Amino acid sequence: MTDFDLSFYKGKKILITGHTGFKGSWMSVMLVNAGAEVIGYSSCSKKEPGLFNICGVQNQLHHIKGDVRDLPAILSTMDQYKPEIVIHMAAQPIVRDSYRDPVGTYSTNVMGTVNILEAVRQTPSVKSFLNVTTDKVYENKEWVWGYRENEPLDGYDPYSNSKSCSELVTHSYKNSFFSEGIPAVSTARAGNVIGGGDFAHDRIIPDCVRAVMKGEKIIVRNPYSTRPYQHVLEPVYAYLMIAAKQYQEPAFAGWYNVGPDDKDCFQTGALVDLFVKHWGGDACWVDQYDGGPHEANFLKLDCSKLKSVFGWKPRWNLDTAVEKVVEWTKAWTKGQSVRDVMDQQIDEFISVS
Repeated sequence: MTDFDLSFYKGKKILITGHTGFKGSWMSVMLVNAGAEVIGYSSCSKKEPGLFNICGVQNQLHHIKGDVRDLPAILSTMDQYKPEIVIHMAAQPIVRDSYRDPVGTYSTNVMGTVNILEAVRQTPSVKSFLNVTTDKVYENKEWVWGYRENEPLDGYDPYSNSKSCSELVTHSYKNSFFSEGIPAVSTARAGNVIGGGDFAHDRIIPDCVRAVMKGEKIIVRNPYSTRPYQHVLEPVYAYLMIAAKQYQEPAFAGWYNVGPDDKDCFQTGALVDLFVKHWGGDACWVDQYDGGPHEANFLKLDCSKLKSVFGWKPRWNLDTAVEKVVEWTKAWTKGQSVRDVMDQQIDEFISVS
């Protein structure tokens, strides 16, 4: 197991774009708990309910409303707070939404990355930059083995392709402006994440939660698609590890896959089976293909690089991850403190040896 300790972040200034999103909210809580000074930059367009709005972290960080497509606003924020580490997560993240609004998806995911990198270029205080992308950046050949970091980048749909472009923008800025390793620049390509507080549409676990709360059957559009599912704390912790390690030693900068072991690359139907098991009661699901737009049927990552470079390995298997989702959701539905649940789950996750 890696020797990375979150105490590294105590007292450090961290700017997160997209901090009001699902991953961003969990990262914000983890960093605040570690004693970091967090500057969050987000368009704040999330509809209720939203994890950021209900977990109580907004009063523990600098909450900046801004669009990643607005370069002057980003530059102003960077100049005011002078962060040491920047983690870029702001994005339009839904495949189906990218078919409905390809221009908005590309402008946010590509030009947003250009603007963040340009602001980093003009901010001497930044020593470490991490761009969070996705496993969908790869040219998907429906292989049965995992994609490695040196595979061709060519996402199929507008979302996936825009994130491929975001990767290429990052590579260009690194080669053109940061070739000396200052700041250190990396990207992280994570698989599908699940966790408490994800209310997004067109995602399987939020769809499960909405259905069972209404007493309805869970609709599964494509139960045979295989994805590398993992609890949200897995990539969030890995992102923070990469950003910290390259801050300390720029030679660690690079491109990293972040995903579960092969045993947790599940078909969607099998994932829903786990949810039904942990939720209990009358929960059940039905196969109802809706003829939607193209999405990959088989996709998984080879995470050997992250394991060999940092000694990293996943901490929670998928059964535990789904159990933690249900734990969070049932606490929320009962009006209990979801922040207490998040703090407890973060502590449990970190304590895994």
